[in-house]
Order: sequence, then C-alpha cells, then structure tokens
Amino acid sequence: MLKSATILAAGLFAVTSTAALAEDPTAQTVVATVNGTDITLGELIVARSQLPAQYQQLPAEVLWEGLVDQLVQQQLLADQLDAIPDRVQIALDVQLRSMLAGEVITDITDAAVTEETLQAAYEARFANAAPEYEFNASHILVETEEEAAAVIVRLNDGADFAETAREISTGPSGPNGGELGWFGAGMMVPEFEAAVVGLEVGAISEPVQTQFGWHVVKLNDSRIKEAPGLDQVRDELVAQIQQEALESALADLQESAEISLPEDGAFDPAILNNLDLLDE
Repeated sequence: MLKSATILAAGLFAVTSTAALAEDPTAQTVVATVNGTDITLGELIVARSQLPAQYQQLPAEVLWEGLVDQLVQQQLLADQLDAIPDRVQIALDVQLRSMLAGEVITDITDAAVTEETLQAAYEARFANAAPEYEFNASHILVETEEEAAAVIVRLNDGADFAETAREISTGPSGPNGGELGWFGAGMMVPEFEAAVVGLEVGAISEPVQTQFGWHVVKLNDSRIKEAPGLDQVRDELVAQIQQEALESALADLQESAEISLPEDGAFDPAILNNLDLLDE
C-alpha cells in the first residue's frame, strides 16, 4: 500500500519537507526529515522502482505524495526500535551481498560484449561449421506395411504421388498432397529423418515405420541451410559471450581466493527450514 490506513497527525511529529521546486536535485537531495533522519530523493527513486507492477504504470505525479508518506511512516515506525534485530541484519547482509555481486556481474558482462567479440563468436559458430541440409518431402501415411507396399506399387505404375496422398493418406498432410514443406535435422522422428536423408531427389522410399504408422516418403528437394545473419542471432550470441565471461571471471576469482567450505555431512540440509535460528 502506498498509504497507511492510519492518518498520522502532522503536529505530533517533527516532519519537514521542501516547499519549493528543488534546483539541480541529486540522489542525496533531502526530500523530508523525520525526527532528524533525512529521506532523500534517491531513496524515493528506489522505492518507486520496487513498487508492484500495477503501481509502476502510474505517472510520477500520482505516486509522489504516496511515496513520501510511505517512507515517512516507515521511518516513524523504524525509529521505535532500539537496535536492529538479528534477523533483519542478516537479511540486510544477504541483500547487500547480492546487490554488490550484481554490480560486478553487470560490469563483467557489459565489458565482454563488443562488436569485435560478437563477430568472433559469430564466426566461431558459423564460419567453419559443417553445412546443414534442409529437406522438402512428401509422404503417404497408412496403417500397415502391406498397405505401404501396395502404395509403392501403385506409384511405380505411374500414379501421381499428390493425388494418391489425397486419396488414401491418413496423416494431416494428406489433403495437401502429403507435402510436409521444408524441415531440418531433428525436426522429424528419427526413422522418418533417416529415410529422407537416404533418398535422392525425386526418389520414393521403401515402407518406413514410425510411431504414427507406415510411411511412403518422396524427397522433393534438398538444399544447404543458409547461416543466419549476425543480427538474427545477436541476442543469443550476447547471452553466450556474457555467460562465458562471467564463468571465466568466477573461475579466476575462485582460483585466487581462500575459500573454506563445510565438510560433507557437517550440516543437515533440513536446517534451512528453521527460521527460529534467526531470532536466537
């Protein structure tokens, strides 16, 4: 909630705020003061960035007063503690470690991605890669091997493949003459793909059994698959470069660091569920 349901009477608390539009504000610019504790513009900006998604849609002028009220009320409540509870300090330590690590990750991954590293990653993946083929095939699907053999005899006697597929194929491509369009490696079940790869363009296969039934396959055409342009795979390459840079940096850090880890069995993993330890 942006505002507490409780209305705080301004006269009961020492709360001050800026009255005029601040000139050249920075993250350290004081927006309000509660009993001597400053609330800064930077804190407001962070608070706004952490709002639930539905509030992120609202314009800043709608959010301003509510955010100021929220931080003022939080400070009033926080002031009631004489010391930071252990569980809160532990949570702060964990959050701080995570945020600092995130800053370093950003530095590492941003520095790793340049046009030069992108081009090198692109060439490593595609420049010397073995050519990949794509195939254009049609098939006629029937229930038994005998039916498939009879289809082959019919085709060898001069029957048109597409017309035969429309007439007897039980597959969803039947009404389209059995045409499957273009496909690459791994897009068809292994038995079907193996039959296609073994055909010459224009040839018809022997009966091929798959989990769907028995197929008679015709290879209509084949071609070498063109490598995608760099811009088409840019996001993928960026992610690859960043991941590799981070893994390399972590490996270097771990190699040069002094790290002590618990021995196997030193802790029962179920202890992770014991929240009561945070209050001891």
